[in-house]
Amino acid sequence: MMGVNHLISNSELQNLDLIDLISERHSLVRRISEKAWNDKSEIYISNSEWYIMARIYKKRPTISYVTKNVNISRQAIHKFIKNLSAKGLVEVHNVENNKKEKCIQLTALGEECYEKNEALKAQLENKIAEKIGTEQVNMLKNLLKLEWDI
Repeated sequence: MMGVNHLISNSELQNLDLIDLISERHSLVRRISEKAWNDKSEIYISNSEWYIMARIYKKRPTISYVTKNVNISRQAIHKFIKNLSAKGLVEVHNVENNKKEKCIQLTALGEECYEKNEALKAQLENKIAEKIGTEQVNMLKNLLKLEWDI
């Protein structure tokens, strides 16, 4: 997992609270994941674009649904959708019986990229499991899935 600059040393991690620990680890795995994709692909896809692609994979949601369910500004989502469309990763279609609404879906290329990236993320998860143990990875995933009521 080396090769991506760490923002913070392991000894500095020891002094962080839960919120900052989650943030540091999230930032690290996102950088590693993004680098893994960009090292293997000609098509650059930003983390925000992956986030949108994940929300529409195997679906045909409306753009307004995406803007309500993705934690990115409406204007930025429209920019990312335009970028994804220019790369041939998504298609935007009119919604039947609604002149204002449009829906979005991944193209065959978009689905292929998404699935290849999922495989790269699974490899990263396996590397983490090799280091900290499969049981700990599963425990962490289960803890993060719990309802926190916050």
